[in-house]
Amino acid sequence: MQWHNRRRLALALVAGISLLLTGPAAWPQSGGTIRMILPFPPGGPADAMARLLAQQIGAAGGPTMVLESHPGAGTEIGTELASHAAPDGNTLAIISNSFIVLPHLRKLNYDPLTSFEPICELASFPPLIVVNSTSPYHTFAELIDAAHAHPGALTLGTLGPASASQMTFEMLKRAAKVDITFVPFPGYTPAIQALLGNQITSALADLSTLQGQLQTGKLRALATTARRRVDSLPNVPTIAEAGYPQAEAEFFGGVVAPAKTPKESIDHLIGWFKTAMQRPEIKAKFAALGFYPGGACGADFAAILHKQYDDYGRIIRETNIKVE
Repeated sequence: MQWHNRRRLALALVAGISLLLTGPAAWPQSGGTIRMILPFPPGGPADAMARLLAQQIGAAGGPTMVLESHPGAGTEIGTELASHAAPDGNTLAIISNSFIVLPHLRKLNYDPLTSFEPICELASFPPLIVVNSTSPYHTFAELIDAAHAHPGALTLGTLGPASASQMTFEMLKRAAKVDITFVPFPGYTPAIQALLGNQITSALADLSTLQGQLQTGKLRALATTARRRVDSLPNVPTIAEAGYPQAEAEFFGGVVAPAKTPKESIDHLIGWFKTAMQRPEIKAKFAALGFYPGGACGADFAAILHKQYDDYGRIIRETNIKVE
């Protein structure tokens, strides 16, 4: 009888352990630490998004996620580094639009569609075209009129080169048929600092980077290239409403793992990120930063990446965009 009781107890313990291992709170890799490669400069929207989710996952008893910033070459440096990491579930990469833009512009040592396993789309970031509050331009139409009147004299600073931000700028130039000089920066924050110092005429950046300067009145938003108006800026028109639907674009942030990462690890990661994104505190923090939560994971996220890859390729071919 005692033997049967001990056997039942042992089976119950095994069942309990198995249940824990199948839930999002377990992590199959030793050490419980994940290296998260960020191919952007610190301080931008992707950095903020990744840190919030990493903190949430760690606080919920999940793996510790350590962010490593490896910016450069339009995100190519950090992304290539991640592509060569061991596919053991202990290395991830944060990606954005540039992940599927770069392959259309230059030869890479990785393929975004085959060198990685999609985990989740984490958030989208509405881009805004802004000017210094001392600027004479109060509407997007006034900025475009000035660009027509003075070809090449006006400047726009943003992340670049070979970034989705530059692609958005190039689409805008062609849609509006204007000659505005592109000024590349290693991050959105340096571009905004240059705009505040009146070193450039305008800038393109995401809402989270701009929010503080917009709230204090140091910057003025003229338009958003997103598909809808920004909730916190209801009077700022979309680029389509301004007459240029061809320049419509949104930025997104997601997470991927090196190709051939075991399905078990992928499923655990999807569980962790999905659970974190659904937390009310994360939704509130995302909203405060101007992020729209994502949610597409696994095969759904892969489908989004494939579609956007094809869309960017078509746009680049049709407009003959070339980046050195």
